[in-house]
Amino acid sequence: MKNPAKVNEAIRHLKPQAAPFEEEMSLNFGPQHPSTHGVLNFLVVTDGEVMHQALPNIGYLHRGIEKLAEMTPYSGFMPYTDRVDYLAAMFANQVFAMAVESLAEIEVPKRAEYLRVIVCELNRIASHFIATGALALDLGAVTPFVQWLREREFINDIMEALCGARLTYNYMRIGGVSVDMPGDLPDKILRFLDHFEPIIDEYNRLISNNEIFVKRLADVAVISPIDAVNFGLVGPNLRASGIGIDLRKTLGYSVYPDFDFEVPLGKGFRGALGDAYDRYMVRILEMTQSCRIIRQALEKIPGGEYRANVKKKLKVEENEVYSRVESARGEMGVYLISDGTDRPYRLKIKTGSFTAMSIVEKASQGLMVADLIALIGSLDVVAPEVDR
Repeated sequence: MKNPAKVNEAIRHLKPQAAPFEEEMSLNFGPQHPSTHGVLNFLVVTDGEVMHQALPNIGYLHRGIEKLAEMTPYSGFMPYTDRVDYLAAMFANQVFAMAVESLAEIEVPKRAEYLRVIVCELNRIASHFIATGALALDLGAVTPFVQWLREREFINDIMEALCGARLTYNYMRIGGVSVDMPGDLPDKILRFLDHFEPIIDEYNRLISNNEIFVKRLADVAVISPIDAVNFGLVGPNLRASGIGIDLRKTLGYSVYPDFDFEVPLGKGFRGALGDAYDRYMVRILEMTQSCRIIRQALEKIPGGEYRANVKKKLKVEENEVYSRVESARGEMGVYLISDGTDRPYRLKIKTGSFTAMSIVEKASQGLMVADLIALIGSLDVVAPEVDR
């Protein structure tokens, strides 16, 4: 809705009792603005510094990944999944592999499932580094982001030692993973956890409890539990509003039922339930739980094969399936239709960032323009997840 006249008409429809706005401005926020976390655009209607509406305008990063799937064999599509969410590529690897495994009735070795959990939880921590650090950076605090980048390098080194890549991993395979864990890697992971867990407390002293940072987020862009459900929010954005849905618990996929961990929920840490600060703190607390899961997985990991014996040219009988995992940004799902050939007939990907965009229009009404940055950052929107 780029026509200002149509924007005014939409606003008056939302607030029929209000007088017509006489001093409003229509501004473009993005797609080049660094705080949009990628090529995203918001049409902002303001009266001075107060926003009446912020309308997301997406489509700047559409690459046709779902269409490419129709032309690519099942095993050859795995590298494309890395690009669905470049900050949490392991989850995109896993959800596609699980969908094909379900259709082809492939049993994944238990050791492979444990390896998947270990790398996914490391990837969750790395993704939350960017989410929480970039939020602080967007609000003017440079040091926290640099500190998290330093910690993220340890995880990048671990991933590189495991699969040779630091961002787009292409680690998982249909039926398991590409390679087994090197013998010295468990000790390297444990050393990182021993180093990192005390750093969380240091980070909280640095920024989480910083008075200015708290005031920029507390009671800002409050999303009620009802709105969180009605707008289809998932992951930390949903749990920050007090809704305890985590697919690792509620669905119990892979080997997550083998582990003891908690699901952090928002509770109005410094303001109202479901505000921007709650969304931030839920991600901080989730990193602690990920460390807890990784320690248990390293302790319990069984021996055996790391990949099932799968035909190179895999053909799947006609069927359809919806597979989903708990990504760093919430539910990531793959709806896959097979037609008996060696490639999908249709692939549809559901992501947390796309659903998060739906709440921006409502949550932004009445905020200051500067608070839009806090809202987008607290939702942890990643542009490739919005446009596919």
